[in-house]
Amino acid sequence: MMQTVFKKGDRVRHPSRPEWGTGTISRIESLSRGGTPDMRLWVRFPTMGEKALLASAAGLELVDSPAAEQMVGDRPTVHQLDMSNGGGWLADVSKRKIDDVMVAVSDDALDPFAAPPRRLANLLALYRFDGSPARLVEWAVAQSGLDDPMSRFNRQELEQFHKRWLLNVDAQLLKLLTELKRERALVDSALKTAPPLAQRAVRRQLELVR
Repeated sequence: MMQTVFKKGDRVRHPSRPEWGTGTISRIESLSRGGTPDMRLWVRFPTMGEKALLASAAGLELVDSPAAEQMVGDRPTVHQLDMSNGGGWLADVSKRKIDDVMVAVSDDALDPFAAPPRRLANLLALYRFDGSPARLVEWAVAQSGLDDPMSRFNRQELEQFHKRWLLNVDAQLLKLLTELKRERALVDSALKTAPPLAQRAVRRQLELVR
């Protein structure tokens, strides 16, 4: 059974697509699937426009407070760090922490308790953020927790952050491929649906682990 009942005007996030930002439910249709109540939701996202989603499949998360909206995994967001900036040495600390947030690799790609195939799939999926103009903004939304990262950073800053972030992703990929050195079939299977940038990165890193 559905765990959450949504209503028009609710603000939600898609847990698998944080780059879409915080969306607002504009329309709801009640329906039944196999005798189980469900809802079709039309959600308007800041970076993707309106999407029609099945509530049971999407697993949308309600954003019911400013604190909830500002979460990026277990890390503080850029907005939270900006709000804590008190000037002086605190401003320097806040800036360093913002740098850390913007170049950090997402938690689901690093989870030591997740099976290696799952970590590999999550890590390869990050390469969909290839640095192209449209993807750069989507990446910045997912990374910062801001619905409009261009209100906080200029494009040059985002490009620099993205380059550093990609180096961190590459480093994690090398570490994981070393761990999976004897599981080449598993790696080859994961590559079949991986973004082109991920495929190139894997080929490059495999040269280092032979």
